[in-house]
Amino acid sequence: MLDVQKIRKDFPILNRTVNGKPLIYFDNAATSQTPQQVIDVIVDYYSNYNANIHRGVHSLSQEATDAYEQARIKIQKHFNAKHSYEIIYTAGTTHSINLVANGFSSLLKKGDEIIVSALEHHSNIVPWQMLCERTGASLKVIPMNENGELILSDYDALLNEHTKLVFVNHISNALGTINPIESIIEKAHAVGAAVLIDGAQSCPHLKPDVQALDVDFYVCSAHKICGPTGVGMLYGKEEWLNKLPPYQGGGEMIAEVSFEKTTYAGLPHKFEAGTPNICGGIAFGAALDYMNNIGFENIAKYENELLDYGTEQLLKIEGLKIYGTAKEKTSVISFNVGTIHPYDIGTILDKMGIAVRTGHHCAQPIMDFYKIPGTIRASFMFYNTKEEIDTFIVALKKAIMMLS
Repeated sequence: MLDVQKIRKDFPILNRTVNGKPLIYFDNAATSQTPQQVIDVIVDYYSNYNANIHRGVHSLSQEATDAYEQARIKIQKHFNAKHSYEIIYTAGTTHSINLVANGFSSLLKKGDEIIVSALEHHSNIVPWQMLCERTGASLKVIPMNENGELILSDYDALLNEHTKLVFVNHISNALGTINPIESIIEKAHAVGAAVLIDGAQSCPHLKPDVQALDVDFYVCSAHKICGPTGVGMLYGKEEWLNKLPPYQGGGEMIAEVSFEKTTYAGLPHKFEAGTPNICGGIAFGAALDYMNNIGFENIAKYENELLDYGTEQLLKIEGLKIYGTAKEKTSVISFNVGTIHPYDIGTILDKMGIAVRTGHHCAQPIMDFYKIPGTIRASFMFYNTKEEIDTFIVALKKAIMMLS
């Protein structure tokens, strides 16, 4: 069992108040909080060895380079990538997806097909729509059912010799559904298609093994995993990364430059133009260290307890409907209460110190499927408690009474 009270002491922000009430932070699916251990790494970088990397012969540059590349190795080992150069630092999940979409602009043609799911975040929809506009390829969608699960028989019917790419999130940010990506990847590979998995919501709760999954691309953001904003990673199989052209031109991503011709650097630098978020990359590694020290099996077990408890308590409220009741899901609960607008409930909860997310959660097609404007989303992490859920339930009942 986790010592949750001890863990909570690692997070300074959990000590603050909001509107005179102790903060209860249930917006973890948007951004997790950052432990002091990671904050200390950030402060240490800017206090002691802030310098540009890969280019300097001086000591600070070499120290920064070593720390940055050691963090890349930590990320490689965490996700079990075969090579460290298969880990590309990016600004986050959205940047990673756009990098791949841009690369496939030169590999697709009219008549090709790409598949996304109905459960996707806008970041895993819009770049592929733009790719189809550029190339003439067609976008197909795996539909969902009322439980918030993908209809896999329809996925089977969509796959054919024209399918070149499949893009699915590992876990839905709006509903918490855990998708059966092992089967999705295997079936895509059977028709020769490549697969990108959006792991933004899965990486805080489980530990993906990219080699075991045999996935072609896997992407995530550090700020969902107790790290800083503005940094993330793209894992890509070496053969695919070598096929894709550079996403941006500039310093670091070159081998030789003349006014007649430029040749590009090898992996991973081909995709890392310009000065990167050096401190962010180092802190990303520190965040993974922190979570691995707690243990992802421990995290998953405890968060499932929070999910079950929160679901049980919420369903006792008359008129409350939960959206996303998949058999396999993580600690995200999206719900509405009668005809009350989710924004109104979220605003009142904030007055009582409780942070939840309201709206369509950048997953508007899901809301259109349910014919609703949005939901209230409570998302839990391993530093949350059942006592916080109890306080949340009391506050929610008060908000409902005020708005009824």
